[in-house]
Amino acid sequence: MIELKNVTKTYKTPSGDVTAVKDVSLCIKEGELVVLKGRSGSGKSTILSLIAALAKPTSGEVMVDGEHISKLSDDFASSFRLQNIGFIFQRYNLFVHLSVFENIITPLIPLDCSKEEVEKRVKEVSAGLSIEHKLKQEVRLLSGGEQQRVAIARALVNHPKIILADEPTANLDAKLSKEFIEHLQTLKDKKRTIVVATHDPLFFELDFVDHIIELEGGRVCS
Repeated sequence: MIELKNVTKTYKTPSGDVTAVKDVSLCIKEGELVVLKGRSGSGKSTILSLIAALAKPTSGEVMVDGEHISKLSDDFASSFRLQNIGFIFQRYNLFVHLSVFENIITPLIPLDCSKEEVEKRVKEVSAGLSIEHKLKQEVRLLSGGEQQRVAIARALVNHPKIILADEPTANLDAKLSKEFIEHLQTLKDKKRTIVVATHDPLFFELDFVDHIIELEGGRVCS
């Protein structure tokens, strides 16, 4: 499903070039849950950005579901994300003054779905996360756990093949972290391919994680 071949990513900064990922090769099969383990600055978030075609490698190849996404133009990369990727951000990135419904439908807007299809998808994901009774409420009025579920619903509403989560428990207490992990297990049971970037030790002992890939200084540790 996901393959990186000898990938290096270098960013240009005012103080000089910074290499975030160095000659990384990895393979993730369809339906697997893989954890990218490492401290801040180890290259985890950059790898997620490469998989989502939010960034292009300086060298090497990124392939997702047989497609060379590192060679896509910006327009095709955007279309690829809409059709294939659900992204769960560390700070949720919700529009707090919009309703739950309006936040969840955000990925569907460019797809030009019918009103009936939009409502069907929102009902499906919101019911699965027990927030269907909150759809008309503004996000700013929700609890942290409810906001987390809105972020997950938004990531799922476009029926993505791949779910990427960047430090998803960094701002959560123990109870909400446990709830998030339970949601992840449910998604894996539904055969979604999931990549989690984290340094949270909660993820390292889970029996439903297929692989843990440790990163340090932009490289995969042997």
